[in-house]
Parts: sequence; structure tokens; C-alpha cells
Amino acid sequence: MSVTLGSPPADFSAYWEKTLAELDALPVAPQVTAVPMRSSPESTLYEVRMTSTGPYRILAYYSVPNEGEGPFPVVYHAPGYGSVVHIAPFAERAKYVTVALRHRGQRLADQPFKAAFPGLLTTGIESPDSYVYRGIVADCCRVMDFLATREEVAQDKIAVVGNDLALFTAALRPQVDALYCSPSLFYAASQLAPQTSAYPVEELNDYARYYPEKAQAMWDTLAYFEPAYFAPQVKADTVIVNGESAALQPLVKAFGGSVETYASQHSGFLDGVVQATWLAERYGIGEVPLPPHWQS
Repeated sequence: MSVTLGSPPADFSAYWEKTLAELDALPVAPQVTAVPMRSSPESTLYEVRMTSTGPYRILAYYSVPNEGEGPFPVVYHAPGYGSVVHIAPFAERAKYVTVALRHRGQRLADQPFKAAFPGLLTTGIESPDSYVYRGIVADCCRVMDFLATREEVAQDKIAVVGNDLALFTAALRPQVDALYCSPSLFYAASQLAPQTSAYPVEELNDYARYYPEKAQAMWDTLAYFEPAYFAPQVKADTVIVNGESAALQPLVKAFGGSVETYASQHSGFLDGVVQATWLAERYGIGEVPLPPHWQS
């Protein structure tokens, strides 16, 4: 299916500038706590609580290698869609500083707001100002602000991997050096969502059926979260998963910098090896750090 994208909302830039201004006005206020049970001889894991817009306290798992001389390159795992966020694999944590964010509403960051799954994708979607993802994008950017304060971080070697949230982070925080993105939530939503019944995007269709009088307001809100409107701001070298498909061509072409595409093999193992290899080659890691059950 081909996709045709119009122009972003007239106040698209102003909307995100206001969001970042609200974030920048708040101190990160990190509370860093070591978690021995989740650490290993190769790396130390920390829970980091920090302040995002609202104000709202969010949580990230943060790990630092115990061997080798820093500063270390970073693999920042932008949060996926679900209540639970997993810590990076031990093998990855031995070579990189790693971050796994739990944004507002996800487990351990669910006070005072506990997200519903399904349901999060349409929470507050009747208005761009009330839409929950405005705050979630700020949460993702806040992690970058925390990383900027850390001596063990190689500030010119920060990779963000994940879904649309990874792309938004790279666009709004230009210190991101590399982006490995699998668009799955917001791209061309008004055109592609009606073509599927798969969750979580089906939540948009559910909303349109249940609240037909609010459907247009929903699509208008989602225009502020269109990945193709963020893409020109991305300076990082980028891989777009399934970017060779006809539907994703407008997104790929919207990037101003270097963009590669990768056709998913629909296998967590096979796709994971490709991603890990790309990062290891980029940052000179040497042997690709793969979990033992992925090694041949």
C-alpha cells in the first residue's frame, strides 16, 4: 500500500518546543540505586528514578560495564508498548552502557498513573495537549538528559533502538549518534490503521468505532506524532526496519541524513543478531555481544 503524507500541523514545531521547554525547566533529579541482584561480574545494574514533565517520576534500568576503560558507547532501549520493560541482556551489558526506560504508566513507574493495555494508545487522544504520549516522549528525552551528566558515557556514541519513540528521541535530542528504528505505532496512522486489526494499532480503530464523533480529533492529534514529520530533524545514522516497503518510502525519504533499510525476518533471534552486529561494527566492539542461546 502506498502512503501519501500532507504537511505537519502549522504549530507542530511550537508544540514540541513547548514540550521540551517544560521538560528543560525541571531538574533531572536522578536517584541512582545499585541493584546487586541484577548485576553480574561483568556489569553493575542501577535503578534510576528521574523527573519528567508533570512533574512525574520515571524509572530506567541503567547498567555500566565493570571491565575495560570507559567512557563506553551506549545502547538506549526506548520502551516498547506494554506494561513490562526488560533489562538489556548480560552480554550487551558487558560491553555497553545500557538503558531501558519505563515511561509513565509502565510497571514501577505507575504512580500516580497506571497505564491500561490495551488502552494507553488512546489515553487523552482527543487533544494534543492531553494526549498521554506527549508526556511519554518527554520521558524518553529525559533519559538523554541523564546520560549527558555521566562520565562513563561516550557522549558521541549513543545509539537509540526501538519503535517510533526511538525516532522521536533522536529528533528531539540531537546528541543521539545512531538510530535503529522499527516504526510500529504512529506512522501514517489515519491511512494504515484502518487496514489492520492487530493491536496495539487496532486501539485506534476501536476508538473511532466507539466514539465516531471524536474520530477526526484523534487523527488530528496523531498528526503531531507522525514519524515522517520528525525525520528531517534526525542527525543520527539510521536503520529503518522494513524501510524498503512501499508504505514506508515517504518516511525513509523524509530523513535528511544517512538511512539504511533492513527487511525483518520476523524472528527475534535473526533480527536481534543483525541489530547487535550493526551496533558492534559501528562502535568497534569486536566480537558481537550475543546472548549464549543466540551463539552458534
